Amino acid sequence: MSGTFGDTTTTDEILDGVSLRGKRILVTGASAGLGVETARALAAHGAHVVGAARDLDKAERATRVVREQAANGGSLDLVQLDLADLASVRACADALVADGRRFDVVIANAGVMATPKGTTADGFETQFGTNHLGHFVLVNRIASLINAGGRLVNLSSAGHRFADVDLDDPNFEHTPYAEFVAYGRSKTANILFAVEFDRRHKERGIRATAVHPGGIHTELARHMTQEAMDALITSINETQAAAGGVPFRFKTIPQGAATSVWAAIVAAPEEVGGRYCEDCHVAELVEGEGLRGGVRPYALDPDHARALWAKSEEMVGERF
Repeated sequence: MSGTFGDTTTTDEILDGVSLRGKRILVTGASAGLGVETARALAAHGAHVVGAARDLDKAERATRVVREQAANGGSLDLVQLDLADLASVRACADALVADGRRFDVVIANAGVMATPKGTTADGFETQFGTNHLGHFVLVNRIASLINAGGRLVNLSSAGHRFADVDLDDPNFEHTPYAEFVAYGRSKTANILFAVEFDRRHKERGIRATAVHPGGIHTELARHMTQEAMDALITSINETQAAAGGVPFRFKTIPQGAATSVWAAIVAAPEEVGGRYCEDCHVAELVEGEGLRGGVRPYALDPDHARALWAKSEEMVGERF
């Protein structure tokens, strides 16, 4: 069935005929864009969705459509989560563990992109701290709640091809800061986290994967100027033309969220476990330059993934 899906497939097409009644799914970043659409599609097919968001007032407004379209027993609850503050992350995780209800899927959707140089509440570089370390602590603290046979889906990006992680200088203390290098590091970390989480939990039938949603007009790009966006698209198109590919086009939000839903619900677990997916299929390894299609080998390297895990534990002061 997955062979019929591609870059224009929408969330509703992925879930056509699928009942998620009785499934409980956590989606972070449920206050805008892909997070809201992911929650909407899941709840519309019967899932009980727990949406995590930093700004609950904003999330309440943004997710009205989720509640309006929930069907077949689907529902939505919201919880407060600021991934840039580990006190908030731990409080959220502790509350979920104390509640005790289990999850079938965790979709680590929230994130920031190309932010100015800055730090999280705990002193980590903003993008690495928010996109990776916040989710690293949250997911590991609630890992015992994930049902056997469950899944973790980490939202990564083709932007992982901007940079590998730097385990010697994750906070740019000795390296000149560049917005997209920092973004690339954090998105590579999202993939490597999935690789190692998958290795550690697959004996319980829990599989982890990372996905690239595609280029979509969402709040994620709020730190980019129009000039920077135009330059990025020009660069992508030049690479595409050189490879004989088609020009870049933005996806709609339902198309962008489709790969997350596909990897979480429809794809075979052994197909996506420990892998990187795009356009509703598992991506191929690539070595060349450019941002269109494929995954860099360093992002799937198991030794690299274990080293990142150890470094992440050291940075957050917890062992998992």
